[in-house]
Amino acid sequence: MADDPNQVEGKILVGKSSDAYRYLNLPLGNRHGLVTGATGTGKTVTLQKLAEGFSNAGTAVFAADVKGDLSGLSQPGDSKPPFVKRAQELGMQYTPDTFPVVFWDVFGEQGHPIRATISEMGPLLMARLLELNDTQEGVLNIVFRVADDNGLALLDLKDLRATLQFVADNASTLTTKYGNVAIATVGAIQRQLLVLENQGAEKFFGEPALDIADFLRTDRDGRGVINILSADKLMRSPKLYATFLLWMLSELFEHLPEVGDADKPKLVFFFDEAHLLFDDAPKSLMTAIEQVVRLIRSKGVGVYFVTQNPLDVPQTVLGQLGNRVQHALRAFTPRDQKAVKAAADTFRQNPKFDTATVIMQLGVGEALVSMLDPKGTPEMVDRALIAPPSARVGPVTDAERAATIKGSKLVGKYDTAIDRESAFEILQKRAAGHADSAAGGAAAPDNQAAEASSGGGILGQIGGMLGNVLGGGGTTATGKRQRMSTGEMIVRSAAQSAARSMGTQITRAILRGVLGGLSR
Repeated sequence: MADDPNQVEGKILVGKSSDAYRYLNLPLGNRHGLVTGATGTGKTVTLQKLAEGFSNAGTAVFAADVKGDLSGLSQPGDSKPPFVKRAQELGMQYTPDTFPVVFWDVFGEQGHPIRATISEMGPLLMARLLELNDTQEGVLNIVFRVADDNGLALLDLKDLRATLQFVADNASTLTTKYGNVAIATVGAIQRQLLVLENQGAEKFFGEPALDIADFLRTDRDGRGVINILSADKLMRSPKLYATFLLWMLSELFEHLPEVGDADKPKLVFFFDEAHLLFDDAPKSLMTAIEQVVRLIRSKGVGVYFVTQNPLDVPQTVLGQLGNRVQHALRAFTPRDQKAVKAAADTFRQNPKFDTATVIMQLGVGEALVSMLDPKGTPEMVDRALIAPPSARVGPVTDAERAATIKGSKLVGKYDTAIDRESAFEILQKRAAGHADSAAGGAAAPDNQAAEASSGGGILGQIGGMLGNVLGGGGTTATGKRQRMSTGEMIVRSAAQSAARSMGTQITRAILRGVLGGLSR
């Protein structure tokens, strides 16, 4: 054992049981994980400790900060007596440290703005975001397909609204090619768009869109950058929060190359309040989520779900989470008791104690820990004290946050929104130039239009695999493969970035891996 248990090569210190330190094996960090426990039992501290360990190992981290507590990672620890005492109990010295942090914010208020285009989000995720029923989702798929066929780039909400109106105005001529479009259904989608706008979502949709490479940086010391999404305001719109994070996972899968089993993950993604991802998710979306979790590890990405109750995570996903930390649960009701038993049953049992009983006895900062051993087999569960983080535990001040943002290398890259010509402007021009033929049906594709109108990655593709597509594949006028109507096709972000800077066409119909590449 090394003198400093925090400095064991290839391992991240999690805590210490009665007879041994408990580590997460870094080469298996991409095998995903689960951190659960009741409110106030120490989940956030565990998350922070893991984030620090990955950063020290050179792995980038993304974490949604729903309460503001994780922002303290940007500041050195302040040697609080409880942490100094805990370090002594673990036989180690408490050493304050600070970590390279980049703050992000969908609303652009507490960090660099994060934006995505409507086409990147795709019809399946947009349907969930808008809480559409099956009929409304079908019409939305038609809208995306019409946008494809007419060279209408869907970048922001006004583009989607304008294209919806275009479909409604030409419903009678579009029906024979795309299927029935009820004007009332289009109106219902428009009303849901208004609700989304009232939640501030118009700040999220648009350009410049996120370059996923900005999440994968290291500092000059080789430590992985910790990307913190300020999500306290975003959490007021739970569907937007969950859909946004799922979209991010799809982008990671789409743009990262296959790496197999490496000596460490490229990125670890912490999904806090994970139950929001699964609440009321339709079957097609659940299938997509399961596929993402199963396959994204081959891209060097580890996904760690953080939630109160292990029952919040479907069994099909739960079975793929190899590294687990279970904080205390309280069993006051029959459902609570069921949750305790379910949590206990997911572990490889330790004959020294009854797992279900111990879960209810754990103190704050104490947990049941079971990580994957070097062979990928779950270790026997053990009771452990969680090691104290080195950075500040708790929020930063407004001045500290502002200083961190100002010192970021990304200053100026995303700060100013870009509103280039897209569906809204194109349709306005066509209406002005062809007023006398406006009722003559769908216009021919505009070769000068940016072709970024469809998307959805795996989330659209799997929906298509389940038989939810409204039309087959094909080729566009430019010879590109065309997206299935549920969103199998999507613009690659790399192509988008180049097109935005040059003002040229964007390839719109490149099929994604799972999240775009299952069909390759």
